[in-house]
Amino acid sequence: MGRLTGGDPSLLRRINSAVVLHALRGADFATLTEVTRVTGLSRPTVEGVVEGLIEAGLVVETAAEEGAARRQGRPARRFRFRAEAGHLLGLEIGPHRVAAVLSDLDGRVLGTAARDVDETAPADERIERLRTAVADLLRRGGIARSSLRAVGVGSPGIVEADGTVRLGTALPEWTGLQLGERLRRSFKCPVLVENDANAAAVAEHWKGAATECDDVVFVLAGLSPGAGALIGGRLHRGYGGAAGEIGALHLLGRDVTPETLLSTTDEPLHPLDEQAVAEVFAHAREGDERARQAVERFIQRLVHDVAALVLALDPELVVVGGWAAGLDGVLEPLRRELARYCLRPPRVALSVLGEAAVATGALRLALDHVEEQLFAVEGTVTARR
Repeated sequence: MGRLTGGDPSLLRRINSAVVLHALRGADFATLTEVTRVTGLSRPTVEGVVEGLIEAGLVVETAAEEGAARRQGRPARRFRFRAEAGHLLGLEIGPHRVAAVLSDLDGRVLGTAARDVDETAPADERIERLRTAVADLLRRGGIARSSLRAVGVGSPGIVEADGTVRLGTALPEWTGLQLGERLRRSFKCPVLVENDANAAAVAEHWKGAATECDDVVFVLAGLSPGAGALIGGRLHRGYGGAAGEIGALHLLGRDVTPETLLSTTDEPLHPLDEQAVAEVFAHAREGDERARQAVERFIQRLVHDVAALVLALDPELVVVGGWAAGLDGVLEPLRRELARYCLRPPRVALSVLGEAAVATGALRLALDHVEEQLFAVEGTVTARR
């Protein structure tokens, strides 16, 4: 696949190529006349650029409509962007499963794969399960690994720009793991690693509950809660990538952990056992009093954590995801308590994407990277500056 790089002969030609390619990608197909009108470039310039893009494999001439030649004489040549010229992967690494989603260069999903993994699995085993899921997905889709142009990854923890997990308490052996470097051994394309809550926030803004909002907080609820935020449509990581780590707020005097709050016995839950959390919520719905009290304690803690972020960022919308998505009794207490604590309460909604949010956001991360290469797109929500 062609790339627009600093080694091209002419800066102006690279700019023209990006403009023409962007115009073709925005239409099912277009004639030279239509591209000329949309871009404002001259017809000879457009014609030369299109021929170059065809040689690079990014554009193809399409067949004329049947009968067009008889009705109107010689039909105009039509061209389209080759979304099939490359492929993208979005990967999720979680306590209980790993998942992969495959798309073309338009972000159109071509397939998905997932593998269960034990919450106590060491890092090597978890990464190998992910590699297996990817291999199966590519094989089923008939996609060569060499066709991949970028891979996005959503992982728990504070993630450095090079993909190293600086701190990751949610998974065994995750702190200090050079995740980006480990995964790059499997691919001959850029691998971009992002915090899972950040990836989920990007996904909800792209295809979920926040498509109409540019100031959003996504809460990945769980025993190790985290949050991702978009400010003005751009992902906010903070100086060191630790923005949104609301799970650490208990260190500031709120010393009761989520696994203790949600326990219905005298023993705290295992810090990675999200299934136990779901069971507590289920028992609460069935009328179990101890479970109901545990859920109420946890929601109060979650509300205080989210309120701290809302007061700092003033988002238009808070999206709740993770295991809490779809469970009764989460939204209304959150709305009520945010109204009590916040100067301007935001709207609150459940995640639309559910368990697909992290992998979908990782896919968007990969897509943004490719768009920056091909179209010189400014203002993407995931790009690291």
